[in-house]
Amino acid sequence: MPFDALRALLGPRFSTGASDRALHGRSEAHFPEMAPDAVVWPETTKEVSQILRLCTAHRVPVIGWGTGTSLEGHALAPHGGVCVDFSRMNRVLHVAPEDMRATVQPGVTREALNTELRATGLFFPVDPGANASLGGMAATRASGTTAVRYGTMRANVLALEVVLADGRIIRTGSAAPKSSTGYDLTALFIGSEGTLGLMTELTLRLQGQPEAITAAICAFPDMGSAVETVIATIQSGIPMARIEFIDAANVRAFNAWSGTGMQECPHLMVEFHGSATGVREQAASFGEIVTEMGGGAFQWADRPEDRGRLWKMRHDGYYAARALHPDAHPITTDICVPISRLAEAVEETARDIADSGIPGPILGHVGDGNFHALLLPHRDRPDEIARAKALANAMAERALRLGGTVSGEHGIGMGKLGYMEAEHGLAWDVMGSVKAALDPLGIMNPGKLVRPV
Repeated sequence: MPFDALRALLGPRFSTGASDRALHGRSEAHFPEMAPDAVVWPETTKEVSQILRLCTAHRVPVIGWGTGTSLEGHALAPHGGVCVDFSRMNRVLHVAPEDMRATVQPGVTREALNTELRATGLFFPVDPGANASLGGMAATRASGTTAVRYGTMRANVLALEVVLADGRIIRTGSAAPKSSTGYDLTALFIGSEGTLGLMTELTLRLQGQPEAITAAICAFPDMGSAVETVIATIQSGIPMARIEFIDAANVRAFNAWSGTGMQECPHLMVEFHGSATGVREQAASFGEIVTEMGGGAFQWADRPEDRGRLWKMRHDGYYAARALHPDAHPITTDICVPISRLAEAVEETARDIADSGIPGPILGHVGDGNFHALLLPHRDRPDEIARAKALANAMAERALRLGGTVSGEHGIGMGKLGYMEAEHGLAWDVMGSVKAALDPLGIMNPGKLVRPV
């Protein structure tokens, strides 16, 4: 272990303390604690390079750490090693309002960046719910409630600075809006889950603050009509900024957690961005579809504070459901399917969950075919935990059968490694070849994403 050299390099920013290791050995995933052997807090790209050179020389695993909000065990340390915590690399380096871009260090969170941008009239749109680090969001190709309008991290990262396993520092992409010069290495690293290198700088695409924003919720008599409304809305070309589905179980949890009085039935939560006239037209068109599908009246949230409460309630869905089931061992999973197969996927999943007898609220960013299930087996009942894992597996298999993907947002990590070959076939081996070229010793986040060696 290169611990003496790392201690000499970083001083108090190197730790083998039990509490620091334990903190970086758990996340919101359902996996047991897997602690690293040490934790480091670099402050510069040069330090990250030196850390990786030392770890490569001693064949020590390296795991990147943002805020610990990943859901498939991405940042856990099943083989020990050194956890690189980027919380001290948290500066907004440059904002170019005229080019609608910003350059940040990986530890900057999405909320911190948007706070910094308030005076510019711009914002960064990707919103996974958690106040995740932007480096972590890029590493997992995060998306969220606004992806239906603004795209995922893949569409919103222009350039990267990355440190490779051997300590080399490379730059991918540029500040230009597009390029046709060679392999798209920026896209390669986005979604690589720290298996190819560590991002130390990101150049991000920004959006202008809309002139008008309005949000609303509306109730539906059943899950099918709500999901069919989503499909009809997307196929009609209405430019929704957000369109979220929540089932009756989520509404029950929201009412208990946030003190709301929503009718306990499926709902859609929506938001419209644009000019005042455009927003009115979008809302009217959407309202016609809702009426045709049997939906109820809208409850509007026009003021910023009302919209903030609405989306905070949605983002707190995990904690609200946990509060109703404090003895649960949560297993969170997601899939994404073509929009034409969304109703089939959601309804089959809901039937499976109902038949299992295990609580399992369903919600999701259904505007792009992505939905989530929070399965809540009792933590002291192994048979329930096994049934919940079987439900998650059935969801993944359903996604593949319907032409979709086993994860539209959470990523692979360790949790869905077993489905990579089924989804990608020989392309999974090609991913392994890319990793072998950039990380021949296999020290970068081993046990995640690619085939174990």
